[in-house]
Amino acid sequence: MRTAVATLIGVALALPSSVWAQAAGAPDVAADWDILRDARQKTVMAYTVFDVGLGISFRCTDGGFDAFISGLPPAGGEAETRPFSLIFADADTPHPQSWNVAVEDTMAVSPLPAPLARKLREGGRFQIVVPGAGGEGRNLRYDLTLPVSSAAIDETLTACGWPLVDPRDAALGDLADNGLPSGLRWARRPRPEYPSDNRVYMRGFAVTTCITAPDGALQDCVIETEHPRDGGFGDSVLRAARRARVERADGSNEPLPPARLVFRTSFGSR
Repeated sequence: MRTAVATLIGVALALPSSVWAQAAGAPDVAADWDILRDARQKTVMAYTVFDVGLGISFRCTDGGFDAFISGLPPAGGEAETRPFSLIFADADTPHPQSWNVAVEDTMAVSPLPAPLARKLREGGRFQIVVPGAGGEGRNLRYDLTLPVSSAAIDETLTACGWPLVDPRDAALGDLADNGLPSGLRWARRPRPEYPSDNRVYMRGFAVTTCITAPDGALQDCVIETEHPRDGGFGDSVLRAARRARVERADGSNEPLPPARLVFRTSFGSR
């Protein structure tokens, strides 16, 4: 399973292992999204490749949805995550995100694949800034133009049961670095246990979104992505989320309005 992610994307996209030069001149334009269907693997994948060697992929496999960027400079070291800043269309405001480093460290896995797919299905300009990856400490910026055709991405979302439009995505841009809406703090953090039936994987992660209830409980929690997918990590987080609570940062006891929050949980065996 650890090599399955790198193998599938590597074979399907045939991407180079590293990209060190910053894209220059006009934005790099992809012709269109391609689609890969594999009934035996229960997989539908939309992908596009740019001249600089960068690839973007959205994949539904047996009900699990993932988004990848391939062909990046190697992350190096033992880091589990790497920072990006994403800029959509011609907006000036970057959206900092921490992506998960895949087994092949020239690939990164989105923490919020479905919201990203819904955003990129609109097509148009898309910039990715990789801090410190341009040599001598400079940032590396990819200036891309995405295909305007959304049929391939839509097929992957639909295959995994994700909606093509979700108004709650707009709230994600307003979250603080800790994933909580402004004015809230953790009263009791989710504390999931390492899956007791997991005898295969030494580590894993899950990214979860929830809606706050008036009393601070978490409801309507969804695993946005987890890896490895059959490690039981997502189920463990969902069980722990039932006991978690948030509260107002000022300590008041006023009921909380419904708001979306996101948190990442890392697992390591002992």
